[in-house]
This record gives sequence, structure tokens and C-alpha cells, in this order.
Amino acid sequence: MLDDRAAAHDGAERLPAGLHRRPTMADVATRAGVSRTLVSLIFSNKPGASDETRDRVLQAADDLGYRLDRAARMLARGRSRTLGVLIDVHQTFQADLIGTVYAEAEAAGYEVLLSASAPTRDEHKAIEALLSHRCEGLILLGPLSEVDYLRTLADRAVVTVVGRALPHTAVDTVRTADAKGIRQSVEHLVELGHREIVHVDGGADPGSPERRRAYLAAMRRHDLSDHIRVIPGQHSEAAGVAAANTLLAEDRLPTAVLAGNDRCAIGLMDVFTRAHVDVPGDISIVGYDDSHLAQLSQIDLTTVRQDTEGLARHAVQFAIGRLENDDLGPQDFVIDPHLVVRGTTGPARS
Repeated sequence: MLDDRAAAHDGAERLPAGLHRRPTMADVATRAGVSRTLVSLIFSNKPGASDETRDRVLQAADDLGYRLDRAARMLARGRSRTLGVLIDVHQTFQADLIGTVYAEAEAAGYEVLLSASAPTRDEHKAIEALLSHRCEGLILLGPLSEVDYLRTLADRAVVTVVGRALPHTAVDTVRTADAKGIRQSVEHLVELGHREIVHVDGGADPGSPERRRAYLAAMRRHDLSDHIRVIPGQHSEAAGVAAANTLLAEDRLPTAVLAGNDRCAIGLMDVFTRAHVDVPGDISIVGYDDSHLAQLSQIDLTTVRQDTEGLARHAVQFAIGRLENDDLGPQDFVIDPHLVVRGTTGPARS
């Protein structure tokens, strides 16, 4: 208690004479010997002050105990130390990454700002909002933007993309070995006796081309070329619903469906359940992501687990590493997935 009082007394002695209140910007200006307008410019990181004056004003603020918020203090020193994260509001898998992003960034002394894309909000608008808030680094979760835009974006900020390969760019990437996950899924189904394995792909969504190619390669590897079938879709429940309705309208169901992601798989399951098609007795379903929904007991989805903590942790480390060291070259980190077998897959019906 004595030390605290001494510290408080010492702080009071450093205030301007007669000041017995919380210090203001005007007090900082008086102590630094500059105008209040100049102090405001410095705190807003606007031009108009020399480095020597800037340092003197910031020191005066520290001496007086002026409570400039952390973000403003970083701006005043020319750094925002803020990472902007793009997220799709409909992708539950992306939401699972956010907790680790916050923890990793805050441990390194960085703030995190989220901006969401949605059917009513263009992805470019969401990204530009992050830049307008002076985010030094951008972590883009599954971006759909064209490569040329992402390439020019890297000239404006440090950019790390999660879930998509971007060769020949200055963008760091962190992604899952999608081909390995699909290969594990097909092998699992083949071991259960399945031959008629349909793939509902994710269209232009991130990771979809790799997963589609892996499905084709795995089917051929197991001499199942005659049973290859790809139904165009998206990473959404609606795509799963549409694919299930297409299959139900045909004379005969396949024995298994490999969905582009968990959301698509859940859409498939919903339609089949309503139509009294037994999963997995009549048809097996495999998803991709192992989002938290897949783990619910009512869903119990066999799916490919992506390492959400690993993806998020490396994305933050790449972004901060590049901010702290301009000499680093582009990095591409690939993390292995693994198949989690639950209740939606079983032996092929006879």
C-alpha cells in the first residue's frame, strides 16, 4: 500500500501546477511546449510534426499519465498493430478458427478486427473496410476474390490466405492437404464395400478444385472409373438439399455420397431423413471440415477433420512474422487432415 501511495504521489508531482484531475490533451500540449492541435495530429498519426516533436509529445503523455487508448498510441507511433480478419458469416468452419486467431494475436501484442462477407455484402467491401481501419496485416479465411485482386492487395498490406493455394504471388498461404483428406474418405468407403460413390463438389468455393481432382484420382486408383459422378454444388446446405433431391428423383440411389463440406453433407442428410432414407443403412455420407455441427450427437457425421488450431496459429504467425521482418519471402504451409469416422457411414447396402 505504501508503494502505491508513493507512486500516486510521484505521479501527482509530475502534473502541471494545480492540476488535481485526469490530464487532458491540453495538459500534454502544455508540458510538451506545443499546440493542442499539434498534439491531436500526432495522436491521429497525421503529418505535420517532426520525429523529435512526436517523441516529445508521447513522452509528455506518458509522464502525465494521459490515457491514450492502446490503438491510438500505436497509430501515434506509426503502427496500428492490428490484424484484420475476413470471415464468411455462413461458414461455420471459419468461425471455428476465430478463437485461436484472437489468442495467438493477443499473445503477440496485436489486436484483431473482424469484417464479414455475406450475400448482402461484397467480399471486396469487407476487405476495404479492414484497410480503412488501418489494419497492418490481413488474414483472409477462404477468400473468393480473383488472384489479380489478391496480388494487388499484397502491395497495400501483409496478406495471409487460409484454405487456398496462391502460387506466384507475394501472399502467404496456410491450407489443408485436401487431396489427402479426400483420398482417406474414398478409401474408407471402398473398405466398407462401396463402389457407387457420388461427389457433390463445392463449385468455385475455396478448396473445391483440389477436392474434386482428388475424388477423380481416388476413384480411378480403385478401378472405379465407371462409377465416377460429380454433381455440381457449393459449400452450403442448399447445395446438399439440391443434390439429394436430384438423387431421390432417379431410379436408384448410389450407396455413398462424398460431400464438398459439412454444410453440404448436412443438407443431404436432412432431405434423406425426411424422405425416410436410412443413413447409413441405405446411403453413407461423408463431409469435410469437422465443424462443431458435425460433432453433435444428432448429426454424428463422418468427416475429414481440418486442424483449425494449426491453420489459425500459422496464419497469425505468418502475418506477424512478415510485419516484423520485411525480408521474409512468401510461405505456403500445408497441414495434414485426418478422417473422423462416426455414424453416417456403414457397409454398402446389398
